[in-house]
Amino acid sequence: MSKVSVIIPNYKGIDFIRGCLDSLKKQSYEDCEIIVADNFSDDGSADIVEKEYPDVKLIRLPQNYGFSRAINEGLKISKADYVLLLNNDTTVHERFIEKLVAAMESDERIFSVASKMLQMYEPEKIDGAGDLYCALGWAFARGKDKPEDRYANRQNVFAACGGAALYRRRILDEIGWFDEFHFAYLEDVDIGYRARIMGYRNVYEPEAIVYHAGSGVSGSRHNDFKVRLSARNNMYIIMKNMPTLQIIINLPFLLAGFGVKALFFILTGHGRAYLSGIKRGYLLCREGRKYPYSSANFKNYVRIQLELYLNTIKRFTDLI
Repeated sequence: MSKVSVIIPNYKGIDFIRGCLDSLKKQSYEDCEIIVADNFSDDGSADIVEKEYPDVKLIRLPQNYGFSRAINEGLKISKADYVLLLNNDTTVHERFIEKLVAAMESDERIFSVASKMLQMYEPEKIDGAGDLYCALGWAFARGKDKPEDRYANRQNVFAACGGAALYRRRILDEIGWFDEFHFAYLEDVDIGYRARIMGYRNVYEPEAIVYHAGSGVSGSRHNDFKVRLSARNNMYIIMKNMPTLQIIINLPFLLAGFGVKALFFILTGHGRAYLSGIKRGYLLCREGRKYPYSSANFKNYVRIQLELYLNTIKRFTDLI
């Protein structure tokens, strides 16, 4: 049994899957297995995995179930202590897994370790150095588009970006796997949020380096598909993870945050998609599952609320 299971959700990744798998073959850390969960790709990328990488475990799903379901299908056949999620449009540094595991093993209370994600075509810039979440209801990548040398220290983050992050299986089993209601986008913030409620840590490890093409499948940073799903899932994260009192406390910030985003997407031509996503998010809130509140976690909710305020300030300053 391997200590690390690498799970790669794949959907039409023919332009990237070889580079991703080839970089994993060069890892200094050898105690791992690789699982590719394919979401019914019709571009031949699953066939490449099957024919050219016989040591990789391939799961062929009968339709496109989305990112979260693909991860969970991989988890079903994984028995490793740690689970490494990796986007198919990434390549990793040769000591990538080694550095993630070392960070994870520094503290039993760590749930996830975020990597230093660099932009594949402009590697001097950060793609993400962990995820933050603020009182406006916004999740955002720490350091996006900023010089990579500014993010050289390990530190706590709100959540790890699921595009390249290590998770502790024991805690995954405790708090629940990835929520398939999300389909794609923000499922990593949701699971990091749940871990924080239970008092666990999410940390950023700057020596675990990965290069990310970004929007390799969806096509661009902002498109109707991504805008609609992200808006929907933003609504769901709030309903699911915040107790009613916390929603009331944050309501003025949340209304402002959603209002600003609506205006931005209207001005950039994605207003219809954003408003449709908000409507779908409202319906999903009625259908989805609320994470159970326990008074035993009250101090954790207070810590999270203070962090939401702090991250709101960070969002509009140069502190991230």
